[in-house]
Amino acid sequence: MFTGIVKALGNVRAIEPRGGDVRLAIESPDLDWAGFEPGESISVNGVCLTAVELGAGGFAADVSTETLNVTNLGRLDAGSRVNLEPALALGERLGGHLVSGHVDCIGSVTSIASDARSIRLSIEIPAEYRRYVTKKGSICIDGVSLTINEVSGDSFELNIIPHTAEVTTIGGYAVGTIVNVEVDLLARYLERLLSQDDQGVSLDFLKAHGYA
Repeated sequence: MFTGIVKALGNVRAIEPRGGDVRLAIESPDLDWAGFEPGESISVNGVCLTAVELGAGGFAADVSTETLNVTNLGRLDAGSRVNLEPALALGERLGGHLVSGHVDCIGSVTSIASDARSIRLSIEIPAEYRRYVTKKGSICIDGVSLTINEVSGDSFELNIIPHTAEVTTIGGYAVGTIVNVEVDLLARYLERLLSQDDQGVSLDFLKAHGYA
């Protein structure tokens, strides 16, 4: 599990094709890699990857064809910047929201505008994922935990404060940038509860108990 609070920016050092998928090598001077071991889970642009090699300056991870096809990792080149977050440890502050590192879909940046010192982004997602997106709800974009400001059609708006723009890849977004999107886990579970009403769970039941 992750929190959506990016701990460091990294750079793609190499992309090595291996039998149809790839091995991705990432370096970052901002994490103490001496404390990591092979098998560690690390979020790369919001995608949970397993470190198979570790060095003084970074790590390497195998990326499956499926992951390349359904996330923006397949669009990375050597030198691309990525958001990094090691897995959450028990006892750490949960500064964002619970994130699994399992990307639901990719979205596209449709507009960027200044809003005082912040940046206002609009991101379009496939229509079938709109039901998980709500005003003031949580969403994870390229591994960054964010709060949704507005929802309109198949798009939603985000306000990016200067700090977030500076310490993540979001500051480099342009119209057309493809991003990884993970919807809120609670929205997923709520949908499941409502569709599997075998224990007497209904929308009225959830409202009566303060869950909806």
